[in-house]
Amino acid sequence: MAAVLIDDAARARLTDRFGAELAEPWCDTLPDLVARLTAKWGLTVREARPGNTGRTLLCTGPGGDLQVLKLTPDPEVARLEFAGLSAWAGCSRVVQILDADLEANAILLEGLVPGTELTGREVPWAEIGELLTQLRSVEPPGEFRRLAEGIEFIFDLSERRRRDSPAAAHLSAEVLALGRQRALELATSGPVTLVHGDLHPANVLDAGPGRGAVAIDPRPALGDPSLDAIDFVYVPMTAGGTLDEGIAALAPHVADFDAERVRAWCVAMAPLVALAPLRRGERTPFTDAVLELAR
Repeated sequence: MAAVLIDDAARARLTDRFGAELAEPWCDTLPDLVARLTAKWGLTVREARPGNTGRTLLCTGPGGDLQVLKLTPDPEVARLEFAGLSAWAGCSRVVQILDADLEANAILLEGLVPGTELTGREVPWAEIGELLTQLRSVEPPGEFRRLAEGIEFIFDLSERRRRDSPAAAHLSAEVLALGRQRALELATSGPVTLVHGDLHPANVLDAGPGRGAVAIDPRPALGDPSLDAIDFVYVPMTAGGTLDEGIAALAPHVADFDAERVRAWCVAMAPLVALAPLRRGERTPFTDAVLELAR
């Protein structure tokens, strides 16, 4: 059975992210685009994975190996991901590019096996530390946006999503605005390196023995590298622990770890951490603890 390239849920997510004017025509023409690219690269689509900025297709390559075809309706999303991954070429803890067709907003990536997300699993702290150190170690070529630009965008998007969801009952516009102010202060100060920009357990996959944790799906920008640590520092809190436990677990494994700035980023981004479960109507001890940080 052929993989379903685009379904109603995926179409709705892309429309929410990009607007109907961009998303709808792209979704309509996606089958023709995939047919052209799979013929070009000798791919057979196995499975389509959801995403908020495009479609991820797991494919069998010409040699029978797993390859991943990433597609998006937004040329800037494709350009930035390609530029970031190109900068991290050769870094063992970042997924590697096989090829690209940026005119089609398409990137072909190596497949990671087993490719299991770290969500809900014990954090391999030493591997995450090595990942964070590799991310900040490169001299970025080309043009990258400043982190503050991405902060403005995600808080604008989050305010719209908060307002139109069950989260509005628990997360106020004022708390979200305070988080934006704090995040912009951090984004425009401190050290500047190339950051992943969306590093959380679902965007780190297990690539098996000898490779371990590998980052995918960057939203790269130039800014404070402490940002990339926060979602992992939060992990102990999801099980009833504390932010201090997360900081203590990660700090020994990251070169130049700045615990004070990591903690400040956790406070600034706390409204966004709480937003996703609250939008789904999930109020838990974790969301309450995160909201307390945000206030």
